[in-house]
Amino acid sequence: MGSDAVAGDYQHVPVRDDLLLGLRGWQKDAYHEYFKRPRRDFLLVATPGAGKTLYALTIAAELLARREVARLTIVTPTEHLKHQWAEAAGRFGLAIDSAYKNAQGRTGADFAGVAVTYAQVAAHPALHRQRTENRRMLVIFDEIHHAGDALSWGDAVKEAFDPARRRLGLTGTPFRSDANPIPFVTYVDEPGGGKRSSSDYVYGYGPALEDSVVRPVIFLAYSGEMRWRTRAGDEITATLGTPMTKDQIAQAWRTALDPAGEWVSRVLEAADKRLTEVRRGMPDAAGLVIAGDHEDARAYAALLRRHTGKRPVVVLSDDPAASKKISAFAASEDRWMVAVRMVSEGVDIPRLAVGVYATSVSTALFFAQAVGRFVRVRRRGETASVFLPSVPVLLSYAAELEAERDHILRYRIGEAPEEEELEQAQRQRDTPDTFDEPAFQALTASAHFDRVLYDGGEFGTATAAGSPEEEDFLGLPGLLEPDQVRTLLRQRQNAQLTTRSRTASSSTAASSRAAESTAAAKSAVSPIAPVAPGASAVSAAQAATAPPVSRQALAALRKELNGLVGAWSHRTGQPHGVIHAELRRTCGGPQLPQATADQIQARIDMLRRWAVSGR
Repeated sequence: MGSDAVAGDYQHVPVRDDLLLGLRGWQKDAYHEYFKRPRRDFLLVATPGAGKTLYALTIAAELLARREVARLTIVTPTEHLKHQWAEAAGRFGLAIDSAYKNAQGRTGADFAGVAVTYAQVAAHPALHRQRTENRRMLVIFDEIHHAGDALSWGDAVKEAFDPARRRLGLTGTPFRSDANPIPFVTYVDEPGGGKRSSSDYVYGYGPALEDSVVRPVIFLAYSGEMRWRTRAGDEITATLGTPMTKDQIAQAWRTALDPAGEWVSRVLEAADKRLTEVRRGMPDAAGLVIAGDHEDARAYAALLRRHTGKRPVVVLSDDPAASKKISAFAASEDRWMVAVRMVSEGVDIPRLAVGVYATSVSTALFFAQAVGRFVRVRRRGETASVFLPSVPVLLSYAAELEAERDHILRYRIGEAPEEEELEQAQRQRDTPDTFDEPAFQALTASAHFDRVLYDGGEFGTATAAGSPEEEDFLGLPGLLEPDQVRTLLRQRQNAQLTTRSRTASSSTAASSRAAESTAAAKSAVSPIAPVAPGASAVSAAQAATAPPVSRQALAALRKELNGLVGAWSHRTGQPHGVIHAELRRTCGGPQLPQATADQIQARIDMLRRWAVSGR
């Protein structure tokens, strides 16, 4: 960040012990880092739920006590967050006017400062510059990347707060430079082009999990067979998560999210079962469904009411009472809230422990912020569970969540900057997500439990929704340490793989006995030599003792089959779904997510025979 020194060397001023008593270890480290030397700008990058607000208010209280600053301005992305900051500041004895309007000009003498939105600053930057010039001002930028949402916003923030004595930028989201660089942030060049922000202190999800500052997140992914009709009238059938074109992925995803289909209903039912289990250890635990638009939000709420018998809280972006509803829900013991996606950032409801990602937003920034709503820990052992569709981009985000990553997202010339995509994702949504997508009609959407993602690994075996295998994972205890989560997931996966292996072995043995009987019957009328005595028994014994197939091996087989199906589709012009259906009819067995390794291998062999014979 900027290294501009300011008048007054205060590095030898003693630290106030009373301010540090309630801080976590990382907050104390970042506090000492801030006061190592005089500086005007400081950028903190800390994972959602780590405690950025407490840290920033501690810095503010110290600077006010030292008389380095005399007034405080807090800039937030939303109206709701203004009031949330004011409540938190009140616990520090700092009176913040969160109802401040541009029209009133000066603030009351009873307040130590104001909380405003980025939009509010952009509406009258000269007013806020005058306020900044008149007093020694500390400006706290909550989720500072929003200052780059629009060029006009960045210019306004620069104009309004350039004279500030101190500026403290906070973010829980990685960001980088684009056409609208963020004011008061220093960028450094990256090899190959692009720039990355340079922060003064970083506290990522990995260290936060190790320190028990955030909850471990268990991702439960659901696949299923989607069927939809294109603009041209063609009906397409595809399994969510299998290789498809970009347009097909978008349409399959939207088909899964269609409130009239089975997928959403099944996933909401499973999420509510998971919430019931979590509430055994966290009696006030709550769930949040992040919907893409108002129409879907209302429909999802109706589905939840059907499953639970209780009406969930619905928060819509154009509801003037939205902030009050969120606050009331946070303080209640209600089970579910359904909200349009713009509620995802900055909303502080620590009891949220189960989430459903029911929007088609595909940016890494939004996904990280959405997941951040569920990781705020209150006591050791709490876990978070997030349900999501088996869409490759989401699965990759989930798998990488705990991986340490630099606070940069590289981009190529001509790509839309991700900050712009994020702004589009967070804007008020009164129309469906499909507004800019190719027209299509969702027809049917089945749901299948696909896998669990945790700690960079995958667990579980694909199975039907409502099956005992799915129940194994929905019934995970809600209070577990990270290592216990990992151990229990492995145990349940191994048990399922062993069960499937035994089932497959029994089926193989039965087939061998049938073949043996047929061969014996034929030997009475045929010169063909009979089967050697005991051969089938040996084969069955070998199958019974064979080790269970790993998830990695199953994934490799599915990938190989999907690649061959894609090649066959290109050769014949047949849709992927039609090819999969023909393979099932020919080889037998369930849909691909539930198929065993032997069944998948049989379909691979069949496709190769088709290719050789020119079928």
